[in-house]
Amino acid sequence: MHACFWLGEARAGAVLLLQALNTSPMRRLADGLLTTEPMQRARLRQAGLAMLLLGAAALAMNYFAWAGVAPRVPMLAWSALTLAGLAVFFVLIRSGWSRRRPDPSLTVPQMLFGLGSSAIAYALLGAGRGAVFPVVMVILVFGMFVASPRQMRWVSACAVGLLGAAMAFKAATDPGVYPPAVELGHFLLVAAMIPSVSALAGRLSRLRHRARLQRAELAQALARLREQTTRDELTGLPNHRHMLALIQQEHQRCTRSGQSFCLALLDIDRLKSVNASHGYACGDTVLRALSEEARRHVRVSDVLSRWSGGVFLLMMSDTHVALARGGLERLHGRLSALRVRHGDASLQVTLSAGLGEHRAGETVAQTLERVGLALQEAKALGGAQIVALS
Repeated sequence: MHACFWLGEARAGAVLLLQALNTSPMRRLADGLLTTEPMQRARLRQAGLAMLLLGAAALAMNYFAWAGVAPRVPMLAWSALTLAGLAVFFVLIRSGWSRRRPDPSLTVPQMLFGLGSSAIAYALLGAGRGAVFPVVMVILVFGMFVASPRQMRWVSACAVGLLGAAMAFKAATDPGVYPPAVELGHFLLVAAMIPSVSALAGRLSRLRHRARLQRAELAQALARLREQTTRDELTGLPNHRHMLALIQQEHQRCTRSGQSFCLALLDIDRLKSVNASHGYACGDTVLRALSEEARRHVRVSDVLSRWSGGVFLLMMSDTHVALARGGLERLHGRLSALRVRHGDASLQVTLSAGLGEHRAGETVAQTLERVGLALQEAKALGGAQIVALS
């Protein structure tokens, strides 16, 4: 019982803490420090993490000064300069200056600064100098997720050179604390292990490249699938299923706003005769030609689709039947004047059209049914004309 009580109290405290962190002053502070731009924010988070890691390392290394193994004042000065240098990198990124550089994150310069700082710490720590090695590895691992294999090879060579120079200098100037034989062993260890990070960085880079290719291929496959499921393959217009979804969306929008929309069905007259006389390839040419011509004269706010066979459906937004009829007559005239060439044949086709306005409280199916009746009436009158039902 008591455990459940304390668990509940802890959970409530965590919720209150999250609410406090999400308050507007805290959010404004975070936005002011890290900006609201996603890429820049990611760079600043990376720089902030580098400051945190190296700051924790500096705090740990000062333990050796407190224990009397390393000189206290030089270690404090080293810590201050290291953190100040990282703060400069943060300011350069935050100010936007780094945007002019090939690497706006300044990853490689930050790594070189950290490695140089680690080499100085190696020279200061004396008997505690072994603590530098894990810090160096953390710096290299930190960069291998961002830097290229070539950059990592160069940075690794610099790391070996900087630490080797520090070892050689201290072995020559302070052999009592830095015995040459021990420093040679340290150098051989560094020279053997650090380059392996470059090899891991190369493998990681190849994995990242492969992942990027897979994401790009997946995006292309999804785009093709979306195109296939929403577009008519022959004409490139929205297909029946996608158009029906668009009409439902327009219906919901008009229900909320109180506006209206119109639907028109356009049917190619005697398309079966064209297919019978000239072949289905000619009928496909007619459909493509009419689709391309119609797209040029349909309003941006309107949507034209291939509804079925030789029937097109036009949805006209924010309009009433009187205005819609004028636009439909202009489109009907353009399409009826079009001459379609297929091989040696030159065809001029006509279209029948039925037009209807969506009524308040009416379903999409009911509106489509009325428009279908208008089209049937136009066909019954001999075709090549428009019948509108309000």
